[in-house]
Amino acid sequence: MIYFIFLKGDLISTLKTEGKRVAIYARTSTLDQSTGLESQVRVLRQYCEQNGFSDFELFSDNGISGTKSSRPALDAMMAAVERDEISAVVVHSFSRFARSTTHLLNALTRFKQKGVHFVSISERIDTNSAVGVAIFSILAAIAQLERDLIASRVKIGLENARAKGKLIGRKKLRDSDLIRKLLKSGLSFRQVSTIAKCSHGSVSAEKKAMKRDEEEARKKSLAQAEAEKKMKETGSIFPDLAEEPAKF
Repeated sequence: MIYFIFLKGDLISTLKTEGKRVAIYARTSTLDQSTGLESQVRVLRQYCEQNGFSDFELFSDNGISGTKSSRPALDAMMAAVERDEISAVVVHSFSRFARSTTHLLNALTRFKQKGVHFVSISERIDTNSAVGVAIFSILAAIAQLERDLIASRVKIGLENARAKGKLIGRKKLRDSDLIRKLLKSGLSFRQVSTIAKCSHGSVSAEKKAMKRDEEEARKKSLAQAEAEKKMKETGSIFPDLAEEPAKF
């Protein structure tokens, strides 16, 4: 399990692993928030002292947005986690560690895999409890929702751009019609690239696009044939109105 711990007693002793140290992490978004950083560090140090953590190391990022998943001190701390040097990570609050639910969830999942406990002093949540497990599940659901919303917005944006006639991606310089005709005639990639004055990669890309278009056309034809077959079977094909004049 992953732990959000603000406890005393036997459970705190599980954080004291021989040969490993506790990492305390602090962050502010702007350089003008130096007093905010000092305040976080003071609370973190007090927490460690009150719970008997003498071997701890401070990692702090000053003036760096929490939306950035890569930060100098955070990266150094995560590297120490990967080297199995950290037994627990203590932060003042979730927002100091990560603004993105996806980033937070990914980090918590990695901590779980490495056997590292996670402590958020402000939230005081322990995922050993039923409530903690539920919160972790909610975080996972929100992270998935974030990914789906981002993908949906990107898709809508691309469709809107295409509808306005905007070119998406690099401009295609190869002569698609010529390449396809040459490929269908049985020429090799080298011969096609020489005649069409393009690279082998362009010929390969065009061949894949051609196969994709042919497959889509084949599926469309099959679907149309199947629809016509069902219409004949159900007798739902309307007679040609031109053959029988309308009666009034």
